[in-house]
Amino acid sequence: MFKPVPGSRPKVACEIRPEGVIAARSGKKHGEIAAAFAPVREGTVVPGLKVPNLADARAVRTALESALESVGASREVTLVVPDAAARVLLLDFDELPSKRQEALSVVRFRLRKMVPFDVENAAVSYQVMAKKDDQLSVLVTVMPRDVLEEYESVVRDAGYEPAAVLPSTLAAAAAIEGESATLMVNHSGASVTTAVTQGNEMLLHRSMDLPAEPQAREEEMAQAVITALAWYEDTLRTLPSTMSYAGPGGANAALQSRWSALVQPAPRLVDLTTAEASAMTSVPAGVLAGVTGALAN
Repeated sequence: MFKPVPGSRPKVACEIRPEGVIAARSGKKHGEIAAAFAPVREGTVVPGLKVPNLADARAVRTALESALESVGASREVTLVVPDAAARVLLLDFDELPSKRQEALSVVRFRLRKMVPFDVENAAVSYQVMAKKDDQLSVLVTVMPRDVLEEYESVVRDAGYEPAAVLPSTLAAAAAIEGESATLMVNHSGASVTTAVTQGNEMLLHRSMDLPAEPQAREEEMAQAVITALAWYEDTLRTLPSTMSYAGPGGANAALQSRWSALVQPAPRLVDLTTAEASAMTSVPAGVLAGVTGALAN
């Protein structure tokens, strides 16, 4: 899931977001991608843990067809889904069985009282982050089976095969280079995720739904970021000099927002992705992080 083995994912990725579909294909140079965007009407994609997430699956399929065709996609793609459609957790275990199926059973057992849906039929994946003080830190992703199938089905209906599926922030985080700690904020529709990575380890991942009322939404956004900054300072004994942002409009738009003004003192806000995007169709600022990370392997 996080920091994949090189060459383990397709060279084409697409992300389904409330704003529309972003498709991208790896370029010849490192960090270079060809990207395309196909918009959908507001309310077409409503991410959550229950179906339907796609209020108009036909419109999403049409957007997928348009965006993927624009970048010259082959059949297999990495599909990036909204954070709100899955749950990502960091769990500690004394040990895990060496056989993956046995380990998955142990992970599912821990998840039973931690997520508000049927774990036994859910899609579950895990990755050991680190072993410290005789404990394993494990990154776990769990997604309701019917929600996963809804996203996979619309990709197949468009003529492509989802060879890998990733929540947005996990996908975006894979593009972060270097060993220093990074605080990232990923805003998509009515949800926000804050995360901290350090080298090949995910240290923090928190997603929350945002209120519909604009002022309350801005205040909740600010509180989510303030909480993440407090966790960063308490855990790493310092404050970050920069904060990486992904979301509609990118860092420039976020700097003009009320939530950004409420975070004081605030680190310098920068765009999460620095990929050089050759846009086949106009791509809104700030929404390339997921596909960029999905291609970073």
